[in-house]
Amino acid sequence: MEGKLHINLAAEKIGNIFGLPVTNTLITTWIVIGLLIILGIVVRKKISLVPGKLQNALEMLVEYFFGLVEETLGSRKLAKRYFPLIATIFIFILAGNLFDFIPFIGSIGVYHGNEFIPLLHPVNADLNSTLALAIISFFTIEFSGILTLGFLKYGSKFVNFKGGAMGLIIGLIEIIGNLARLISLSFRLFGAIFAGEVLLLVIGTFVPLFLPIPLMAFEIFIGVLQAGIFAVLTLAFIKIAIAEPHGDHGKEHIAHGELQRAHINK
Repeated sequence: MEGKLHINLAAEKIGNIFGLPVTNTLITTWIVIGLLIILGIVVRKKISLVPGKLQNALEMLVEYFFGLVEETLGSRKLAKRYFPLIATIFIFILAGNLFDFIPFIGSIGVYHGNEFIPLLHPVNADLNSTLALAIISFFTIEFSGILTLGFLKYGSKFVNFKGGAMGLIIGLIEIIGNLARLISLSFRLFGAIFAGEVLLLVIGTFVPLFLPIPLMAFEIFIGVLQAGIFAVLTLAFIKIAIAEPHGDHGKEHIAHGELQRAHINK
């Protein structure tokens, strides 16, 4: 059993390129990105002015989700600006999650001494990957607020001298809440995918017949769900960031706090 069951919280180093470490998660990420690029090129070449059934279905799907983004942001111009990012986040996370279910994941690797190191590691089962996505999301949210409202107006959401001491306290809470998104976004995705990987590995080792199949179906559902949650929360926080600050900072803070609690409880 010891030779078959391999669980490691961190990504494992495979080698170096120009002195930089290359981990099995990084290799998987490159493969996923490469496959998405190839898929994008193929789909682009297949686009026709007279769409077939598959192209029609894909266009309807894109238009539906674009409509959701437009409805959330309340502007077609803003939807055109942010939809590519939201869609890219969703597709990349989804592809990374689904790539985990390819049969040879975990079975191909190299030996360092007597230790077997898998050549591929699930993308989002590495905290470095999910933290990188959370950082991209975080800076996109903050820069969106600054570029839309201006530095001073956006900063007034965090530093409100008109509200006196209470305004400063609320602003400090807002700053902490914004920084907490980094932890919440990254750890939610990492925890869900890593826990699923460990569960499937343990069940597949000790009960290899039949039981892993429904669990794999459930984990695929979780993978789709987590991709959607990450993308939707990024969109929701962008909406909050670009919203005009109101005079009643307390009510704004309460509404923002309710969303933050819902975000943390998911």
